[in-house]
Amino acid sequence: MTKVALSGAGGIVGSILRKGLRERGIDLRAAGGSRPLTPMFDGEDVMHGDLRDATVVDRLLDGIDVLIHMAGTSVEKPLPEIIENNLRALYEVYEGARRHKVRRVVFASSNHAFGMHPVGQRLRLDAAYRPDGFYGLSKVWGEAMARMYWDKHGIEGISLRIGTTMGKPPENERHLSTWMGTDDLLQLVQRCIEAPNVGYAAVWGISDNRRAYYDLSEGNAIGYRPQQSAEDWAAEVLAQP
Repeated sequence: MTKVALSGAGGIVGSILRKGLRERGIDLRAAGGSRPLTPMFDGEDVMHGDLRDATVVDRLLDGIDVLIHMAGTSVEKPLPEIIENNLRALYEVYEGARRHKVRRVVFASSNHAFGMHPVGQRLRLDAAYRPDGFYGLSKVWGEAMARMYWDKHGIEGISLRIGTTMGKPPENERHLSTWMGTDDLLQLVQRCIEAPNVGYAAVWGISDNRRAYYDLSEGNAIGYRPQQSAEDWAAEVLAQP
């Protein structure tokens, strides 16, 4: 059985994945940040620690086949914090993956790596990076690192360009373009774990939204096919002040 590690397991997305992947039969080790995680169920493999510390990374990745890397600063912050959590920690994670011969790293990228494109332009997977802040800039770094570790060290990499996923329906007009439902999130991550021979690939992490900023018609390397749509809530969202 494939052994999977999940960093950032204490966050909103991480909590959804801990529960949902367990229900799908994934053998998962969940890692939080500085605070210990409370197990969600008996026998859950949990740990915590600072991923800038190589010894913590070694505990996380010991015996792991696939890492789902969701840890890091997830919103716009001053550059020093972004550097520590999204650049330095990511370097330690990738070096740990190399030491432990992890087969694949799934990196939580973001739509913010492309945030300065006009909203009327539907982006393909090969769109130019246009980050909208230091957070988005760190995701450009992360995608480049994933590509480099595949090219140089043979660690498969998947960059998930996540839109808006929060375990609840879309709340505003922007979400009608960027939203990803929980069922689609779980399908997306499961395909990241199970897809064969990926090499390096990027995938838009959104649902099948009619107003999407991203072109889902070209397909993707992992076979992700979203089934949900933000349009189901469009009338309610657009009726708001």
